[in-house]
Amino acid sequence: MPDVRYVTEGTRAAIRRTTRTDGAEFVRRARESMEFHRPWLTLPTTEQAYLHYIAQLEREDREGFLVCARETGDMVGFININNIVRGAFQCGSIGYGAFPPAAGQGYMSEALGLVLRHAFGPLGLHRVEVNIQPGNKASLGLVKRHGFRLEGFSPDFLYIEGAWRDHERWAMTSDMLDQPTGPG
Repeated sequence: MPDVRYVTEGTRAAIRRTTRTDGAEFVRRARESMEFHRPWLTLPTTEQAYLHYIAQLEREDREGFLVCARETGDMVGFININNIVRGAFQCGSIGYGAFPPAAGQGYMSEALGLVLRHAFGPLGLHRVEVNIQPGNKASLGLVKRHGFRLEGFSPDFLYIEGAWRDHERWAMTSDMLDQPTGPG
């Protein structure tokens, strides 16, 4: 087992905080997965871009996690909680991505459950949101499996890969965690 400090662990996946020392590996994996993520996501593929990325995650209103294969410690993806608003709102916006070849192997599903428990537990959030491009079937399946509800549609919501992209807005509140989602 690698010497890492996990925030929490599941059966196969574990999450740990993203750090500045993860830059070289993160950039390498981001470069390897550029085509896989297109047009859903743009990741930092240079050292300078990673330094900007990690500086954003070090802000008070962000939490950045690496998804690791528990047995090996290999970096298989990431999940961030962005734009955390406190006070009466207690909400954050989740963004994530898997790195091939681990994509589709269940790591992200287990890790999202771990992050949700952390968000609604130690972080004290009441609500989390995920914005997903309508054609991103894998991402839509992930949030549906976790019981997120569709709340709306936002045209031209985020600028990704050189264009303003439409997104569906999905959300979950703390009382929805671990409720059965029905068939599908």
